[in-house]
Amino acid sequence: MARRLGAVLMAAQRNKCARIAIAGLTAGAIATISACTTGDVFALQPAVDVGSQTAAVPQPDAPQYSGMQRLVPSNPYMTQAAYPRMDEPMSPLEQMPASEIDCRNELKRMGVVYQDVQPIHEGQCGIDFPVKVSAIGSVAMKPAATLTCNMAATFAAWTKNELQPAARWRYFSGVKAIHQGSSYSCRNIAGEGVLSEHGKGNALDVMSIELNNGDDIDVRKPGLFAFRTRGFLNNVRADGCEYFTTVLGPGYNYDHRNHFHFDIKNRKSGYRACR
Repeated sequence: MARRLGAVLMAAQRNKCARIAIAGLTAGAIATISACTTGDVFALQPAVDVGSQTAAVPQPDAPQYSGMQRLVPSNPYMTQAAYPRMDEPMSPLEQMPASEIDCRNELKRMGVVYQDVQPIHEGQCGIDFPVKVSAIGSVAMKPAATLTCNMAATFAAWTKNELQPAARWRYFSGVKAIHQGSSYSCRNIAGEGVLSEHGKGNALDVMSIELNNGDDIDVRKPGLFAFRTRGFLNNVRADGCEYFTTVLGPGYNYDHRNHFHFDIKNRKSGYRACR
């Protein structure tokens, strides 16, 4: 009997201790939870509930910035910038043959001021790749001359290598401007049914030459005692024959009484007309 009572008391004692421990744990848990903030509680939650489907988290709208343009492709059909724009026209240089590009590089090397202009097609006349020359280095072209690039390069070389040195030697002055009377012009040779080189952009007529010292040299046949002018114009004619296939000037005929005609007509025989 005594042993049974002792066992009961010991069991009761264990139950009491268990209740005390449980109470202590409960109180501690309550105290711990009370000390936590709302954010701390939520931070303990897993990002995804394992074994259950999770709804998509809504993303905030992109911020709108006032005063800033939205960046969009200029062509909505293109997705990669590396691909070419098929709707862009080719540049004039991309359309030109290599010989025309090389010629323009030569113009730049000589300091020729020019611009590419639209192709000219007028019946049998025209220039596929014309240039409009407004100056050769410091020498102005008045008015600007529309020519083939080959004619422009030939005239520029003659101006720099022959005309300028001749003016400095005869007049002790450089050339300020060349006054031209005709560059490209759709017409036949006077009195003939043959297309003029002007109609191809391969010819230029020079009316007068203006010097830096103020002298304006009219190329018409000089007077009997105008020795310096006569010598200068003789240089113009003779030196031009080294560059052009045709040089016609005052004294040749009535049509050329007031200008020098320069052209680069291609003759199969290689003949040069210098008159």
